[in-house]
Amino acid sequence: MRRSGRRRRPADADRGRTVTGPVEIDVAALHPALDDPALNSMNFLNEIAQHYPDAISLAAGRPYEEFFDVDALPRWLDRFRRHLADDLGHDPGRITRTLFQYGRTKGILHELIARNLALDEQITVDPEAVVVTVGCQEAMFLVLRALRAGPRDVLLAVAPTYVGLTGAARLLDFPVRPVAGGPAGIDLADLRAQLDRARAAGERPRACYLMPDFANPSGVSMSLADRRRLLDLADSEDLLLIEDNPYGLFPADDDGTRLPTLKALDERARVVYLGSFAKTVLPGARVGYVLADQRVRGSDGTVGLFADQLARIKSMVTVNTSPIAQAVIGGRLLEHGCSLVEANVRERAVYAGNLRHLVAGLARRFPAPSEVGWNVPRGGFFAVVTVPFPVDDALLTRSAREYGVLWTPMAHFYDDTAAVNALRLSVSVVTPEQIDQGLDRLAALLTDELARRKVSVS
Repeated sequence: MRRSGRRRRPADADRGRTVTGPVEIDVAALHPALDDPALNSMNFLNEIAQHYPDAISLAAGRPYEEFFDVDALPRWLDRFRRHLADDLGHDPGRITRTLFQYGRTKGILHELIARNLALDEQITVDPEAVVVTVGCQEAMFLVLRALRAGPRDVLLAVAPTYVGLTGAARLLDFPVRPVAGGPAGIDLADLRAQLDRARAAGERPRACYLMPDFANPSGVSMSLADRRRLLDLADSEDLLLIEDNPYGLFPADDDGTRLPTLKALDERARVVYLGSFAKTVLPGARVGYVLADQRVRGSDGTVGLFADQLARIKSMVTVNTSPIAQAVIGGRLLEHGCSLVEANVRERAVYAGNLRHLVAGLARRFPAPSEVGWNVPRGGFFAVVTVPFPVDDALLTRSAREYGVLWTPMAHFYDDTAAVNALRLSVSVVTPEQIDQGLDRLAALLTDELARRKVSVS
C-alpha cells in the first residue's frame, strides 16, 4: 500500500513550546498611512456619534432619509430590466447575465450617465469615457493611482480639503500640497505660487483637486469668472483639474440657479470629473463614476482614453461595480428621463430650507456684534462657524457629552497640526426643529467656552 506523503507529528513535538496567544503586528511594520490622522478622522467622528446616540447631529453629511423607500428598489430594478429588454433589445438570457454575472469593468450605466450629464450639466461626452465605480471614493483612488507615477509627483488640493481625498493620497504615497481656498473657493495667485514652489523643489505637480460647488467642508462656491480663470491657468501651466461634484444639484436659491461645472466649461480636456449617486439617489448602492476623456498615447503609439487606463486599475481593485447596484441607480435615472435635477426636487427643497433655517438661527443666537461668525453658502449641506479659540476633538467630545450636540472640527480638513478656530455644521439629515435644538445647545457650549476662556485670561 502506498503511504500518504503526510507525516504524523510525534506526540511530544509541541512539548516545551510557550503559547503566547495571537500574533501581534506592530503598526510601525505596516503602511505609514495606517497611523495617519487623515485615516482616523472618519472613524473618530463615527465613534463619537455611536457613544452619544441621543446627541443631535449637525455633523453627518449624509443625505436626507425621510424619502428613502424600500418599495422603490424592486421598481427601479424592474425599470432597468425593461430598459435592457425594450431599449437595448437584450434577450432574457443576456439580461440575466447582465444583472447576475461579473460585468463590464467600466460598468453598465455609462450611456445613461452620459445622457444625465448632457441633460443636467450640458456636458457632451463619449460614454466610453465613463468608468462606473464603487462610490466616488474608488473614483478618486483610481485617478490618484494613475497619476502617481514616481517620487517627484505631487498633488495640489484646495484647503480645507475633503478628508477622503487626503486619506486616499496617503495610501498611495502621493504628497498633497495645499492651495488656499478662502471665500472665492480658490486663491488663484496661491495656486500659481504653489506650482512655482513645487517645480523649484524638483517636484512635478500632476493635478489640483477641488469642489467648485458648495464644497465639503467649507460650503464655498466659485464664481463663473474664477472658473474660467482657473481653466485658463490650468491650460497655461499644463495642469489637470480633478473636479468633485457631489453637492452641485442642491442650490439654496429660490430659483434653483446653478453655475456650469468646470467640466461643462472645459474645452481642452483639462478636467477629470468625479460624480456620485450617494447624495442624489442612494448612498447604500455605493455607485459613483469618473469621466476621464483625456487622450493617452500608449507605448505602441496607439491613442486611447484615460478612462481605459483607469479601468485597467479598477480590474485589479474591485473587478467591477455591482451590476445589481448599478441597475437600481439606472432605474431611478430612467424614471426621471435621466435627469437627477427632476429626481431631486423634494430633496433640494429640504436642503435649501434647512440651510436658510440654520443661517437665520445663527443670526438670532449670535446677534452682531459677536465673536462668533459664519459663512452663508449658496447651497449644499454645510456651513462653517468661526470662533476666537481653537476647536478640537476634546471640545467636540465635551459638546457631545455635556451639551448633547455633534459637529465637526474644521481641523480634520487641514493637512497639518495647526489649531483651527472653526467648526462645520451640516443640515442634511435633520429637521428644522432639530436644527433649532442643536443650535440652542451649540450656543450654550460656545457661550460657556467664551466665558471660561475670558476668566482664565483675566
